[in-house]
Amino acid sequence: MKRVLIYLLALTPFLWYGCSGKGAEQRAESPETDPKEILEQPESHGTEVKEVALTTPLDPALVKKGNDIYDLKCMSCHKLTDEKLVGPGWKGVTTKRKPTWVINMITNVDMMLAEDAEAQKLLEQCLVRMPNQNITAEEARSVLEFMRKNDGEK
Repeated sequence: MKRVLIYLLALTPFLWYGCSGKGAEQRAESPETDPKEILEQPESHGTEVKEVALTTPLDPALVKKGNDIYDLKCMSCHKLTDEKLVGPGWKGVTTKRKPTWVINMITNVDMMLAEDAEAQKLLEQCLVRMPNQNITAEEARSVLEFMRKNDGEK
């Protein structure tokens, strides 16, 4: 019984503050974001890339940018080894797939899963659809350079 009384006494200031309206005043001062505004943001889908010109040697600026994009958007699902995490590992991707395939898979997943047999096989193996990360073709080109460096190209 004493414990209950102690808990009630300890909680009384919090209850009083919460019901006093001061918290509501502070909430009114902070800017609110309209949830409809967030939901109505357009999702960008890439257009099919038909050709990619690779450079030798690798462009260090593109590799760095691709590494940053990997760390931000790709690392949670893909490892840099051949080990599957959520999605397939990236080791050897640039030796197995054409550059246009890689960029199209990054920028326009829906089109690739609808039309490309290899992308469909990957979906069957991984059982998880790759999300649209809103990566532009230029950013995807940077990711491709990072993949090439990961595969040992110089």
